[in-house]
Amino acid sequence: MVAFDKCETRPAHIDAILNGLDRYNPETTTVFQDYIQQQCEDRSFDCYANLALLKLYQFNPHLLQPDTVTNVLAKALTVFPSPAFSLCLALLPTNTQPFPATSEAQAASQTSDFVESVQKLARLSTLLESAQYTQFWSTLNSDDLYADLTADVAGFEELVRIRIAVEVGKTFRSITADSLEQWLDVRGRDALGKFVADVCGWKVEGDVVTVPTNKENEARSEVKSERVGVDMFGRVIRRGFEQAA
Repeated sequence: MVAFDKCETRPAHIDAILNGLDRYNPETTTVFQDYIQQQCEDRSFDCYANLALLKLYQFNPHLLQPDTVTNVLAKALTVFPSPAFSLCLALLPTNTQPFPATSEAQAASQTSDFVESVQKLARLSTLLESAQYTQFWSTLNSDDLYADLTADVAGFEELVRIRIAVEVGKTFRSITADSLEQWLDVRGRDALGKFVADVCGWKVEGDVVTVPTNKENEARSEVKSERVGVDMFGRVIRRGFEQAA
């Protein structure tokens, strides 16, 4: 799980802004925007800084840059199942939400390219959060707009693929190679074998991928015991000998 307010690669000047009053200064938006670009390039992720920028956009709507916002959302997809995407989405204007509440918001959502972009990314988030991995990849590949929205995020597909593998590893001890190929969008048994061996440390044995035991997928029996003393029922026993009123 990605830490909400911690980032080991956060530059000192960004940390100083986040811990001072300048985080509310509209002039710092350009600094945060440059930092978003840096995250896209070096594959880092700083949720706290990104949320601070979205908050500045919320206070200063005229400063909002659609491309920066979609980059923030695309980066948040690469760290699922953390709540980063939902937190970012909650700071955006109401008319950008996947289910506009008013007729005015619905009308705006039909005429804005920015809103369409946000809602498409929200669709990808929903598919990842609900573990519909095959549909995630088919949706991602179904429209060139998705490619445009994720183009600035270096290694987007690889980062998402790794996160999916992490979630699969928490659930399964073994899985068919065919299913894993679809979930990871890795075509060919050789490519799958290389990925699971180099990235995950798993093994492909025939048509089955074996996942080593870990604290998440290990079957453990729990034996719970409770100590119940007579003194705990003292009041009940005493009431049994009391005379009825």
